[in-house]
Amino acid sequence: MKLPLVLSLLALAVGPALAQKIDIEFDESAVFERYKTFHIVQGQINAKAAALNSDLTRRKIETEIRKRLTEKGLMEVESNPDLNVRFTLGQARRSEVEAYPAGWRGLGTRRVRVAYTEGTLVINLRDTSRKELVWRSVAVEDKSDPIEISKHLDDMVRKSIEKYPPKTK
Repeated sequence: MKLPLVLSLLALAVGPALAQKIDIEFDESAVFERYKTFHIVQGQINAKAAALNSDLTRRKIETEIRKRLTEKGLMEVESNPDLNVRFTLGQARRSEVEAYPAGWRGLGTRRVRVAYTEGTLVINLRDTSRKELVWRSVAVEDKSDPIEISKHLDDMVRKSIEKYPPKTK
């Protein structure tokens, strides 16, 4: 009876550590309604894992960005875009210590080191006339395996672009 409770508590403790997080920042003075066109500049991949560091991954991210921005009503052009789109994908190994009840009648605490891989996808939109960054998304995916991160790249892009244009006051 106590083992299922301990396993449930462990799942609750580990769950938040292995989740996707999306943050955006933007220039509040930018008039996002005036942006109609974009051009994707070749992105950077700073990952050691072969599952993430490849031209296939780069094209997958570019295709997803293209799809999502087009759904937002922007048009891709080769020259004179309103926005230049650049992305960076990075990877790092991380670990956290999780604590959950253990011992006699659950009065003690057991600590477990949980290893995971953190994949970070940064998407930048730069105003070409002002030559300034106007919008940035930082998507972080924590998984135990880089292959799992690669499976969620489209989701990371989708959730990021859902937040464009930002809701201004």
